[in-house]
Amino acid sequence: MTLPDPAVLVLEDGTRHMGRAYGAQGTTLGEVVFATGMSGYQETLTDPSYAGQIVLQTAPHIGNTGMNDEDSESRRIWVAGYIVRDPSRVVSNWRANASLDEILVRDDIIGISGIDTRSITRHIRSAGSMRGGIFSGADAALDPEEQVRIVRQAPEMSGQNLSAQVSVDVVTVTTALGERLGNLAVLDLGVKQATIDNLAARGFEVHVLPQSATIEEIRAVNPVAVFYSNGPGDPAASGDHVALLRSVLDDGLPFFGICFGNQLLGRALGLGTYKLPFGHRGINQPVLDKSTGKIEITAHNHGFAVEAPLEGTFESPNGYGQVEVSHIGLNDNVVEGLRALDIPAFSVQYHPEAAAGPHDANYLFDRFRDLVVADIAQKDAK
Repeated sequence: MTLPDPAVLVLEDGTRHMGRAYGAQGTTLGEVVFATGMSGYQETLTDPSYAGQIVLQTAPHIGNTGMNDEDSESRRIWVAGYIVRDPSRVVSNWRANASLDEILVRDDIIGISGIDTRSITRHIRSAGSMRGGIFSGADAALDPEEQVRIVRQAPEMSGQNLSAQVSVDVVTVTTALGERLGNLAVLDLGVKQATIDNLAARGFEVHVLPQSATIEEIRAVNPVAVFYSNGPGDPAASGDHVALLRSVLDDGLPFFGICFGNQLLGRALGLGTYKLPFGHRGINQPVLDKSTGKIEITAHNHGFAVEAPLEGTFESPNGYGQVEVSHIGLNDNVVEGLRALDIPAFSVQYHPEAAAGPHDANYLFDRFRDLVVADIAQKDAK
């Protein structure tokens, strides 16, 4: 059997890992992060929140179920690069219509296999996420010092606004299922199809708007509420989206945000955000819902978090009344949710649409629907 061409993973601190080319060949750069899910690699690859990142799978064996036409979270693969230890040599699943490496080649995603992913994960946990590059094929033979120089010239994730890379260009509409509640304006910062489906299932006619939408364009939808999706990048670099959200809140529209949307709600309320050392990326993150006392097993993909006091209530620095942290991550006490007490707005830092096993967080879509129903009733009573 002919071995794949050589490849090397180079981190910005000079660390090097030799392996074999996987997927397309050439050079790719990005922030190297690890994802802990043992399944769901197709959903990971097609999650727009991973734009600009080289994703390392901590599960050692990847690709055995191939790729299919149903499980993609968006219209394409978004990762900047892909790192696996042991790629499956065969596809064994009745739903598959292509192998993982075939799709990586088709979408020009450069990867590397055959390296010690546990060692890299431990290194990132200690040193923090950092820039890296995969050099494969002829590029693997570049001078090591030149490879490190190329990696260090790549932009850091902090300060990057990547929403325009992943957002739709034109408005798309998904029809409500069942009893129609009204129009919902979704700002696409990297929205996943499962999120749209869950919102439509709650009676919303889902209008997905480009990330460049203005408050006038949102008002033109005549929405009963507004939703901010997940997405990649640094929330501190998304000032326009924060300003837009403040206009939404000033209009009194109910709001729900997830992941990146949680960070942007925090900044709209006047809170700060910060970069986590290595982020949360996986499908097994325990989160406490303070309102019920229940612990949810949740899906995460984020490298930034909101700064806020975990206990009690506090005043929004931007004048939106009392706010509380609604959810807390139990691994490291990171803010995992916000709830405004004087305006109809809340958010969570994770992905309630994910269903890699438990459906613990799916109730949040019902909570959003209930908030909108109550808001409509209150406005009708006036």
